[in-house]
Amino acid sequence: MNKIRSMREKEPFFWFTLACGAFIAAYILLPLIELITSPSIPDLWESIRDKDVAGSILLSIYTAGSAAIISFIFGTPLAYFLARHDFRGKRFLEAVIDLPIVIPHPVVGIALLGIAGRNHWIGRIISELGIRVLGSVTGIIAVLTFVGLPFYIHSAKSGFESVSPRLEKVSRSLGASMSSTFFHITFPLAWRNMLVGIIMCSARAISEFGAVIVVAYHPMTAPVLIYERFEGYGLKYSQPVAVWLVLVCLFLFFILRILTLRKAGES
Repeated sequence: MNKIRSMREKEPFFWFTLACGAFIAAYILLPLIELITSPSIPDLWESIRDKDVAGSILLSIYTAGSAAIISFIFGTPLAYFLARHDFRGKRFLEAVIDLPIVIPHPVVGIALLGIAGRNHWIGRIISELGIRVLGSVTGIIAVLTFVGLPFYIHSAKSGFESVSPRLEKVSRSLGASMSSTFFHITFPLAWRNMLVGIIMCSARAISEFGAVIVVAYHPMTAPVLIYERFEGYGLKYSQPVAVWLVLVCLFLFFILRILTLRKAGES
């Protein structure tokens, strides 16, 4: 009885916010539910047995994972530096890191090809080293690293900021070097954020289409294959591939939620 009375006493604004939440949830879920339930199980099984479909999904996973590893190797030192130091130009550097988020994705592909072409000195060096960017797995990884890097850096930076600098100072006062302190104190305490960043970077990279199609239409990643099948054959042949890609992304999302919920429970 008290619960019913409490519900009746809610102001109109409460019901407005609740209605907006229900609308947004339906707006997100209904298309995804329709996508996942449209293909039959035999259609899904037949599509994953297709060499082109399986190859494109594996290529997407491989290139996205490679982009995440590169982001981890080069982004971790920068994220730590940003978390521990204030300096003139820091806000500018952080803005530069965020640029891939706001730049239109086909522009990313065109920009990378601009410096990787033979008309640019960097492109000539790359060519002399035998590295091909246009229409290659290397080009795909370069593009995916570009778009996924900000997500890793932000997550890792947040993890390093959560580690008290006092712990590092104590370690240094006991004679440990900066690198030893980082790998034995800071890294173990911030690993969860870095893993979250790796997953976010991978998830963002695996879904990239606009920049990839400019740099490498072939070999085909899953988003490019979905586009090609939709253009050539329509929904019936593109939906099963899309479902498999969604399942991969949902798996990454599931791991991400587990990590973030455990972190919230420990804090």
